[in-house]
Amino acid sequence: MLLIIRLIAESFRFAVSALVVNKVRTILSLLGITIGIFSIISVFSVFDSLEKAIRDNINSLGDNVLFIQKWPWMMGGNDYPWWKYWQRPEASLREMSEMQKRSSAADAFAFMVTVNRNVSHLSTTVESVSINAVSQDYARVMPFDLESGRYFTPLESQSGRNVIIIGAEVAEALFPGKNPIGRSVKVFGLRMDVIGLMQKSGDNIFGNSNDKSAFIPINFARNVIDLRGVGSSIVVRAKEGVSNDELKDEITGIMRSIRKLKPAAEDNFAVNEMDIINRGFDQLFGVIAIVGWIIGGFSLLVGGFGIANIMFVSVKERTSQIGIQKSLGAKNYFVLLQFLIEAVFLSVMGGIVGLLIVFSIALIISNTTSFEMLLSLKNVMLGLVVSAFIGLVSGFIPAWSASRLDPVEAMRSNF
Repeated sequence: MLLIIRLIAESFRFAVSALVVNKVRTILSLLGITIGIFSIISVFSVFDSLEKAIRDNINSLGDNVLFIQKWPWMMGGNDYPWWKYWQRPEASLREMSEMQKRSSAADAFAFMVTVNRNVSHLSTTVESVSINAVSQDYARVMPFDLESGRYFTPLESQSGRNVIIIGAEVAEALFPGKNPIGRSVKVFGLRMDVIGLMQKSGDNIFGNSNDKSAFIPINFARNVIDLRGVGSSIVVRAKEGVSNDELKDEITGIMRSIRKLKPAAEDNFAVNEMDIINRGFDQLFGVIAIVGWIIGGFSLLVGGFGIANIMFVSVKERTSQIGIQKSLGAKNYFVLLQFLIEAVFLSVMGGIVGLLIVFSIALIISNTTSFEMLLSLKNVMLGLVVSAFIGLVSGFIPAWSASRLDPVEAMRSNF
């Protein structure tokens, strides 16, 4: 054990000596490792951070929520023509009501349609606000935070009262510096009372936000919108302890029964879930990981040749020293390990510099933009392991040649 520690210490000393004595040569040789590690780890860090942000936004919608819609989120491919999707009927309020009666696995149902309309107050108008017409239980299925005011009462939802909950951007534009609660706005050319203000959330990773949106009761919207002509969704949340697969099987059976589909007939509706989006992103990030390795691989290849060059020069400069070591009883494996450890140390030094550059860039991006870039421990360890591996591979041939030197010939090299 003591011998190994001494061997590591001596190899580290030689590696540092190589950096100090031949600064320019060593730095240029290690530059390939630095650039390679920087390329790979920066790509992985950016996309790990992007993936985390995307998955956080997806999971915020709930992983136990299903969406019954006309269109699937992922098409069936060329074997299933698009016009068959087009011919499907939209989900309806009657179907949601029937499912509520029959389902034992669902905790809550909500009906939702979304249209873009202008919202105005006096002479001020906010254009293209996302008006979400929803049923009473929407807040249970897809919760959102209110800064002030309240959600619709069951009576307001049932009777289709002219009440509205608005987003932060809409409120700031229509009522600058004022509390919008209790005031009125115009939507669909009709007066609506503001009863709630949503908490400011900013854009999510998909560019969507509740800040420029509003919620109204579906029973009010059905008087001013033809619900058959807009995309509708029935959103279902599973009971605690019920898996998505169980809920999906039950909902599919109920919908087929409601629509009186024959056993051999294909579904004329889609049951979408967040896992579909997750699987799509898994494929995307898998491709990106391959691209990252290709980008960094070329730099690492150049860096590997640089390490090998340093080690060949180091062996040549220390040939007589190797001869003395071997004449004093040093075994071949001792010399081999000495140069291998030195190569690994040099390569890891280049990798650490690459990681420090990634860390600095991550700090700058996180502090100057809304995107949080993270250098994870997993990526740090990956950078160090890859650096060490490149050093091990690149330094093996020089170390092997050093270990095979004849001690007498080696000692004569300076004479």
